[in-house]
Formats: sequence, structure tokens, C-alpha cells
Amino acid sequence: MSNNFPPLKNDLFLRALRGEDVERPPVWMMRQAGRYLPQYMELRGKYTFFERVETPELACEITLQPIDELEPDAAIIFSDILTVPQALGIDVQMIQGKGPVMGNPIRSVDDAFAILAEDVPEKLKHVMDAIHLTRMELNGRVPLIGFAGAPWTLFCYMVQGEGSKDFNRAKSFLYRHPEASRHVMRELTTATIDYLRAQVEAGAQAVQLFDSWAGLLSPEDFNEWALPSLMEICSAVKEVPVILFAKGAWYALERLSFHSNAEALGIDWTITPEYAREKTRNEITLQGNFDPSHLLAPIPEIRKQTRRMIQRFGVRRYIANLGHGILPHVPVDNARAFVDTVKEYG
Repeated sequence: MSNNFPPLKNDLFLRALRGEDVERPPVWMMRQAGRYLPQYMELRGKYTFFERVETPELACEITLQPIDELEPDAAIIFSDILTVPQALGIDVQMIQGKGPVMGNPIRSVDDAFAILAEDVPEKLKHVMDAIHLTRMELNGRVPLIGFAGAPWTLFCYMVQGEGSKDFNRAKSFLYRHPEASRHVMRELTTATIDYLRAQVEAGAQAVQLFDSWAGLLSPEDFNEWALPSLMEICSAVKEVPVILFAKGAWYALERLSFHSNAEALGIDWTITPEYAREKTRNEITLQGNFDPSHLLAPIPEIRKQTRRMIQRFGVRRYIANLGHGILPHVPVDNARAFVDTVKEYG
């Protein structure tokens, strides 16, 4: 893969990740490529979810849609965290109105030990092709972010077999079969490192690790089951900045800040900017944490709350974002108001 990419015109996002001085915070939104955009819904009517993910040209087109529409300071490749379980032999279906369903979830110790991290980048070549194509098509407008799901979150889906509020089946498997669970977590860690490194090689200029279900673990269980994988992955992916988003794990901010080797921490909306800054001693870039539901408020209110959020986090070592993915029914004008308010700040 030739990497003669066009020069970068807007490096605000990367400068903020490195902790450099910036004139204003950069802004992008989790799940910005997708379901709230009418042009995405048009493609959704023509292709299945995994057709969109697995066709590099479609993934590229979807990644660029919000860049054309809203002009945020970074693009994130259109893909899904469940690509890694697919590469490990789990059959993943996206069911309309229900979300992800695994055809062959881990139900036994034997199932768990059958999970092996082999040839993951080769099996997910379509993601690397989409990243490479998107870097070329972006033409240096903004940096491109790659991503993966964190091992604990992937384990939850692979054992539960579907989305859940408490992932009780996954947690009970963890406690009843710790050795088998450790094996799965080790393989997922290896797979994620290989996958993210391949994304970087393909052209990703930063990567984000989504531990969406970290908050389901007690602080002790988080230390034992989630943190070691996160530390290992962040240490292994050193060529580009890593953003770590452990949703709901407010109690681990200090540990993640000083022990994870990540360049930035994503913050969800249940954490105050003041608490996050205090716990991380202002020594790491923070990203977040606008409540996605607040994008349904009247536009003047969105602008007011966005400005207030920036004032509380401060301009330096800060990336404006949502506290989780944008909701499907957010009007495009409301999303634009959020992005524009950050861009006009100061």
C-alpha cells in the first residue's frame, strides 16, 4: 500500500492530542458518520449494514459525509467494533431495531478456548482498504481516526450473544470460568493490537479504543479484567496518538491517566469537567463530554451549553466531543450548531 498521502491542512486535532497550544479546541462527534444524516439513510436503504462496512468505497463515502456536511476537525472511519469478533469466528448479524446478535456466542469453556487471534488484519483487509482510500479522498482536509472495541466490551458481546443493559451472562461466565475468560481476553488483546497497528499502517493518524461497557465492572473487577488489556494495547500502539474511552469508569480516571499510556481520555457526560481535570491533574488531553440528548434542545440552548462546556474544560489539552455517540433522531442543524459553536469559540 503506497502511503503518499496529501499533506495535512488542519492539524488542530493532532496538536490538541499532543498537548500543544491551540487557538480553540478541535471538535468531532462519536458516530458522526451515520444515522442522523439523510444522505446516510439513503445508502442504508440500498445496502445492508455489513455491506456498508465491508465495501471500502461505501465506508469511505459514509466517512466523508459529515466532513462535507458539518466540517468537524477530524474524520473517523465508518466501521464497527464487532469486526474483531467476526475475524475471530463469531457470526455477527445486525438486526434492525434490535442491534447486534451473535449466531454462535461463547457458551462453554471449549467455545472460549477455541477463540484464537490469527490473521486478524488479513481477515479485516476491507477496513484497511477503506482507511487508505479515505486518507486519499480527504486530501488532507482533516486527520483520520481509526478505532477498535476494547477487549472487555467485545467479550461482553461475544458471551452475551446480543446487546444488554447489564451483560449478566457475560459477567457470570467471567466469574464461573476465569481461566477460559482470561484466554479470550488475551486473544482479544492480541487481535486488537494487530488490528490497530494495521489501521495505522493503512493511514489512520490517531486511534480510539472504545470500552463502552467498562462502567459495568466494579473498580476491583475493572483493575483485574479491563485495565491490563487497555494498558497493553496503548503501550503497543505507539506510532500515533491513542484516545481511550472507558465509558462509565469514572473511578478509574486517575489510573487511566497515569498508567494507560494513552494520549487522551474520552469522558462521558456523567463526569464533571472539574472532576476529570482534578483526577488527571491536567496532565492528559480530555475529550468529551456533551450529553448527546442535549443535541435535541433548541439551538440557542445547544450553543450556550457548548460554550459553557469549553469554559469548564479549558481550551488547552481538550477536544470537544459528545459523551457518547450521536443519537439517530438529532436534527442535522442541531449537530451543526454544536460543531460551529466550538469552531467559533474565542
